[in-house]
Amino acid sequence: RQPLSPCVTGERLCSTEEATAGSGTYTRHGFIFSSLAGCLERKNEDNELPMVSVVRDSESQLLPNVGAVVTCKVCSINSRFAKVHILYVGSTPLKSTFRGTIRREDIRATEKDKVEVYKSFRPSDIVLAKVISLGDAQSNYLLSTAENELGVVVARSEAGVQMVPISWCEMQCPRTHTKEFRKVARVQPQFLQT
Repeated sequence: RQPLSPCVTGERLCSTEEATAGSGTYTRHGFIFSSLAGCLERKNEDNELPMVSVVRDSESQLLPNVGAVVTCKVCSINSRFAKVHILYVGSTPLKSTFRGTIRREDIRATEKDKVEVYKSFRPSDIVLAKVISLGDAQSNYLLSTAENELGVVVARSEAGVQMVPISWCEMQCPRTHTKEFRKVARVQPQFLQT
């Protein structure tokens, strides 16, 4: 086990040929990136690729605040909104689950009346969103994906393969080449690989 080195959200850690992605990471275009700020941990298994993870050493429970960018998983959708579970505030994983709602009018900044929830999200998508109002015990946090940088970051196709964004409103399955509509988050240019 190697000493821990600090890393930041979105940092390119290594290629998927050098290691497998563990917790606190995601893969894109053949590379493993940090999905949170913390310390890089590399564990070697017998005769297998090492696993890289990003771990946090914070024990305090964070709460989603208005204006915070959160990572959430879509649980269900209908014609008016998407229900989500908030997993991270910024880059910090939450110890307990908070529920959120992304209303149809909060999905995009433009052409709000033409937005269709099922063309923006699907259950099990991982979404970056911003908290626009706090929930209480009975209700959910209200979230928005209206900014370009917000929206779906990870989605799986019908074939179970992680899809690749091909435009701001579509993702494609690399195996079947099927295209599906999504409200795609624009990945910051420094994180894109050519």
